[in-house]
Amino acid sequence: MKIIKNKTNRPLRVPLPRGKTIHLGPGKSGQISTEAAEHAGLKKLIEAGEIELFDEESAAGDMAGDGQRGRTTQGHGSGGVNRRSGDR
Repeated sequence: MKIIKNKTNRPLRVPLPRGKTIHLGPGKSGQISTEAAEHAGLKKLIEAGEIELFDEESAAGDMAGDGQRGRTTQGHGSGGVNRRSGDR
């Protein structure tokens, strides 16, 4: 597996083989197959400097220092407010 990272400050639509695409937000990364890394459209974006390509093993160390390790922000936070439920 390979990891691609959007180096621009705008969202990108990265073409992949068999008509598939991967959407990457600014500064975000995604995982693709090793075979997809050879796609011509992907190579154009790499040559233009818009995306960066890593091996999965080497990227684990490189990307761990971006300050986002261990944080999840999915769903709604509790907000620190106690809410009652049920009959009142």
